[in-house]
Amino acid sequence: MVTLQLPTQLYRAEQVRQGECLAAQIMQLEMYQLMERAGQAVFEVFRQQHPNATSLLICCGGGNNGGDGYIVARLARESGLAVTLWQLGLAGRLSGDAALARDAWLASGGKILQPQSEVPASVEVIVDALLGTGLKGKVREDNAELISLINRSKRPVIAVDVPSGLCADTGVALGTVIQAQSTVTFIGIKQGLCTGQAANYCGEVYFAGLGVDEAFQQQILPSVNRISQAEVYRCLPRRDRTAHKGDHGRVLCAGGDLGMAGAIRLAAEACARSGAGLTAVITQPDNVLSIVTVRPEIMVQGWQDKAHEISQRLEWADVIVIGPGLGQSDWSKALLFHFDATEKKMVVDADGLNLLALSPDYKNNRIMTPHPGEAARLLGTTVASVEADRFAAVQLLQQKFGGVVVLKGAGTLIYDGRQCWVCTAGNPGMATGGMGDVLSGIIGALAGQGLSLAEAARVGVWIHSTAADLCARKGERGVLASDLFPYIRQLVNPR
Repeated sequence: MVTLQLPTQLYRAEQVRQGECLAAQIMQLEMYQLMERAGQAVFEVFRQQHPNATSLLICCGGGNNGGDGYIVARLARESGLAVTLWQLGLAGRLSGDAALARDAWLASGGKILQPQSEVPASVEVIVDALLGTGLKGKVREDNAELISLINRSKRPVIAVDVPSGLCADTGVALGTVIQAQSTVTFIGIKQGLCTGQAANYCGEVYFAGLGVDEAFQQQILPSVNRISQAEVYRCLPRRDRTAHKGDHGRVLCAGGDLGMAGAIRLAAEACARSGAGLTAVITQPDNVLSIVTVRPEIMVQGWQDKAHEISQRLEWADVIVIGPGLGQSDWSKALLFHFDATEKKMVVDADGLNLLALSPDYKNNRIMTPHPGEAARLLGTTVASVEADRFAAVQLLQQKFGGVVVLKGAGTLIYDGRQCWVCTAGNPGMATGGMGDVLSGIIGALAGQGLSLAEAARVGVWIHSTAADLCARKGERGVLASDLFPYIRQLVNPR
């Protein structure tokens, strides 16, 4: 069975390669039977997406991914479709199950051709079975030329297991990458399909367990877990009928230097909309009127240099959110200094992170929410290095700074020092000012309502991204951070 409903467990490519053999042994199946089932799954997706297509091109490589392609070709030909099969490299060098699939294709009357300079005009759909999950280094020139030809053809592409050229473990492009309309992946979801650059190449991701996925999951521990709605709502506490505002967290949001009142206002309102019992703000005095005028439910205090005012609010608060609009002025540094010694739960974002990069420390009472640029500054490296392996980067951040780390971006990652989660919700409409401030407020509110740091981080990320998806139903371009508020309130109240 092929489905768009993806499992929550994700794996490294090597885990799947080892685990599929073990699962096949448990189920008393030959590996060639799994190859047959994989080809059948790809053909099923082809039929679902292109029911009227009569001609397709199968591009095969030299490994088992190519063997899957031969199975698809044979099934399509047996169904009366016109099939062209291109083999990159010598077909005679195929071995093992891939060679069996090649021989079955030839026995059915199929022909093996070398890649041409152009995709035949009659071809309506292309199946990418070139490289698979074993790719480690940069794509070789001959593969890159064929991938570029496929992409230039503008035909819809179905990728087998992983788009050729994409690293199955990191989601990074290893040179030229197939731009697929859909990807059919098998047995275990590869973690690289869910973060980083993968969103640009995978299209819709289909999962086919090939009848061995349950046995596989029983034998192999996932490397990453995908955040699910069911998990989110298990974490959200039910409210007593006799509850009062003091039961649901006192959250203090600190930031908003001159000219940046909007950031701290967005964080504070997101906090209130996410269910915090009481929300307060410490900011520049010039910002007070603009915030209380539009949101009188938020307690706003202007601050200059009186330490006792900070101490009073700090004693009052259960959770501190610091960073939105904070800036890096003397005022900013003085404000951050007053929170340095607290052991209360903290959410640190934006310039709170940039100042932390200048004076690193290790604390387990905070959630950090860097985007790749902030992560690069915290690690003393480049954005390219962070994005080259987001899983490694989020672990390095946690090892260096402690607590829970949220590495934002396409496929946001959360790591608490033991376990890693990925959020597959979200869309490009979120690439606009203020979105990170809203996320910080949501997470702060959830921490105030009794969720652990790890729970608050992953529940907050999911609510934020899912709210953006609901908002983007009217179009991704032009979404504002404040547009998320009605959807946030909807999502923190499970039916």
